[in-house]
Amino acid sequence: MKTLDYKLINRTIAIVGMGATGLSVARFLSSMCISFQIIDSRETPPNFDLILKEFPDAPLFLGEFSMEIFKKFDLVILSPGVSLNQPVLCDLKSHGVEVIGDLELFLSVAKAPIAAITGSNGKSTVTTMVGMMAQSSGLDVAVGGNLGTPMLDLLSDDRDLYVLELSSFQLELIEDMKGAIVCLLNVSADHMDRYDNLKEYAAAKHRIFNGASVAIFNREDHQTTPSAAVGVKSFNFALDTSDKDQFGINFSDQGKFLSFDANPLVEISSIATQGKHNHMNALAALAIGSVIGIKPEFIISTLKSFKGLPHRCEAVTTLNDVLFINDSKGTNVGATLAAIEGFGTLGRKNLLLLAGGQAKGQNFDQLKQAVEKFVKCGVFFGQDADQIENVLGSKTKVYRADSVASAVSIAKREATAGDIVLFSPACASFDSFSGFEERGRSYQKAVFSDGSLGAYCAS
Repeated sequence: MKTLDYKLINRTIAIVGMGATGLSVARFLSSMCISFQIIDSRETPPNFDLILKEFPDAPLFLGEFSMEIFKKFDLVILSPGVSLNQPVLCDLKSHGVEVIGDLELFLSVAKAPIAAITGSNGKSTVTTMVGMMAQSSGLDVAVGGNLGTPMLDLLSDDRDLYVLELSSFQLELIEDMKGAIVCLLNVSADHMDRYDNLKEYAAAKHRIFNGASVAIFNREDHQTTPSAAVGVKSFNFALDTSDKDQFGINFSDQGKFLSFDANPLVEISSIATQGKHNHMNALAALAIGSVIGIKPEFIISTLKSFKGLPHRCEAVTTLNDVLFINDSKGTNVGATLAAIEGFGTLGRKNLLLLAGGQAKGQNFDQLKQAVEKFVKCGVFFGQDADQIENVLGSKTKVYRADSVASAVSIAKREATAGDIVLFSPACASFDSFSGFEERGRSYQKAVFSDGSLGAYCAS
């Protein structure tokens, strides 16, 4: 049975935001016979019918946020999609209202060890890999959080391990990770429509180190290094030679290996997912699995069998000796940069980059050097195609498309044998799609069709 946490006893509680996380919080509180009320800025929240059915006695406050409503509560459980920057929410503490997220609730009641993973890119892949390693070793493991199932829905007394993907939004409110093993994979500009600058975004990511038992970070990315003030035991990984307490890449007479303490563990060519970015993900998963205590044979077998997640640098097909890659999950500049560098071939511009959507306030300058080095042409589409073209138009030939299907049609026309068509939008998808999944399916459908017209050369 879950244990009641003192923070929930004799409180007047509001759940703010009724997406998947808010619904999981409501179910969690209801299972413990704790009353709550619901606040959502939308007149019709996405789970409205479900809320009425499951929680008919819970009062609802829908529409524009009001301090008059919030002042009725002493505890607000905020969904990660709701920004703390809204004026009403900024003032809650001054009115004596405590604000927490679902992560704090989860950590207060979960009995099994926890591995928590965050980063701008690769976190879903690494989280899944670590979960597979644990499962293959025979552990009762639950995987979720920002990926798939909300964390409170994972709770069970039978668990041996929880593996959580955490977003910067989920980490904004956390003060203590309660001894979790944590990993920060990388930091690059993302969600700049929510954060004032990269420093503020990185600070949110770094909250994962608060109260951790072990911290794992990327030694190639100084923005992932935990502050000395955190005082936590740490390990690191990178695509260079490993030293003491480090994960990296080493050479032996038998080949090139992922290694720890310079000891070779698994030959790189035997890993199921290839490309530098995938090797980095594999190293991170290797580090986390090793720190958890999963036996090497289960870690290695997972690395050799895991072929990646849908829409994440996924090989769709090869047509006329042209490889089509679906990286619809590449929703920020850092992800697209990793994909370009991962699939680019030195000395030959072999990539056709399909990018566009909602820029989220990002700066595309970071892509200039890689585009100039590896990209044969760019095909840009969506709401903020102009922004991308303005930055990258001087670095490669540019085409404009009025849809994903049109972009694919142009790429098929321009590609030659040995090229790679890389669909890595570097933008959010909500200008035209419900999410990156729908966008990825649209790309895949276009790859297997004859495509459509409706495009022009922009340079």
